[in-house]
Amino acid sequence: MELDDVDRRILKVLEADARTSLRRIAEEVGVALGTVSNRVRRMEGLGVIRGYTVLLNPDKSGWGLSVVIGLRIQKGRLMEIQKKIAKDHRVYGVYDVTGDYDSMVLARARDRGDLDDFSKSVMSIEGIERSVTHLVLNTVKEMPPSLPEV
Repeated sequence: MELDDVDRRILKVLEADARTSLRRIAEEVGVALGTVSNRVRRMEGLGVIRGYTVLLNPDKSGWGLSVVIGLRIQKGRLMEIQKKIAKDHRVYGVYDVTGDYDSMVLARARDRGDLDDFSKSVMSIEGIERSVTHLVLNTVKEMPPSLPEV
């Protein structure tokens, strides 16, 4: 599905504030309310819009530590192990990657004890051959990607 200019303008408004009313979006985009309603419903149905969420500040919401973990996983077990890891509430990203690792995991922990528990329980799943955990010292940018410019 190709997004047109109206779709992109609607999405820009929603990216800035997903709680914006359809009426307000129509005013900002300069189209009828029905157009916005139909376009948003269509983009939801097609999976362009996957949902609406709140972006929490990790430090202020109790997640003091962020980690990036590289994993080498036994051949043939990648999907199985990634699914197990993804179930942990501290994990917010699991990716197949190229390079020295098979998978990268992004996770948060409340404190060192919580990180220790995470490392011992989740990261010790049978089939993980090697893991390297990087503790994030400072977050320069952490936002979902915006629409690409056309």
